[in-house]
Amino acid sequence: MTTTIGPGTRGGTRRSRGARRTAVAWLFLAPFTVVFLLYTAIPTVSALGFSLTDLRGSDLRHPLAVNFTGLDNYLRLFQDDSFLRDILNTALFVAVGVPLTMAAGFALAVALNSGIRRLRGAFRTVFFAPVVTNVVAVALIWQYAFNANGTVNKVLGAVGFGGPNWLDDQHLAMPVVILLGVWRNFGTAMVLFLAGLQAIPQDVYEAASLDGAGRWRQLRHITLPLLLPTTLMVSVLLTVFYLQVFDEPYLLTNGGPLGSTESVALYTYHQFGAGELGVSSAASFVMIVLVALVSIVQFRLLRPRS
Repeated sequence: MTTTIGPGTRGGTRRSRGARRTAVAWLFLAPFTVVFLLYTAIPTVSALGFSLTDLRGSDLRHPLAVNFTGLDNYLRLFQDDSFLRDILNTALFVAVGVPLTMAAGFALAVALNSGIRRLRGAFRTVFFAPVVTNVVAVALIWQYAFNANGTVNKVLGAVGFGGPNWLDDQHLAMPVVILLGVWRNFGTAMVLFLAGLQAIPQDVYEAASLDGAGRWRQLRHITLPLLLPTTLMVSVLLTVFYLQVFDEPYLLTNGGPLGSTESVALYTYHQFGAGELGVSSAASFVMIVLVALVSIVQFRLLRPRS
């Protein structure tokens, strides 16, 4: 006696296999899904809801008793001179910090890729060290170095210049904070640029040399165009960092003097500390929108074109 397996039986077998594979896939995804829901999705949706209410610190015992205010918190933000000033401060962080960090990282990457032959690994480690150094310890050192009697002013005094109190000056505190951000992040840009440079085939440079192209022409017509995807990635990463900059102004100046170094992220923190939870949540979503818009513009401007 022979048993015939019809088309319907084969279809059912395929469906059961597909269901088992789907179940196994969800089983592997379950830990990530739980962590994502608990620490990202639910807090984000909750914060969005808080931003539409008048929730304050005193309401935490009865969070459901707050009043729905719609977009009042967002309107309040853009009527707050301090918040508008902090948007400009954050824009300054991005406009100055990103180009300086990228320039320093690119210059060091080029030097490590072609100029420095001996102890290349040691130099790479030294240049990357600021990225993994404890920012609190670094900030304490910088506070000492840039105070009225600090190391920087002593060096300036040795050559005949009188140094100011950098971190208490409204015009000088911002450059110091930006400089700390550049020092902390140029190592990341250097490593990414170095990886991009090493991915460019050497045959291209050899062919260009045979055609009489010098180093500058090779840099302009070969290195920079082929490095455009890496440049886009570095630019987006650094822009997101500087738009959300918090550690540097908080640890060095706490946003002072007179709010001259306060960023949007630090403003959000100060509002949260003052118990304005609804306003703080609204400010955080404004920052998310700013990050998204700037990232979209960068992708449009820097994406490789065929």
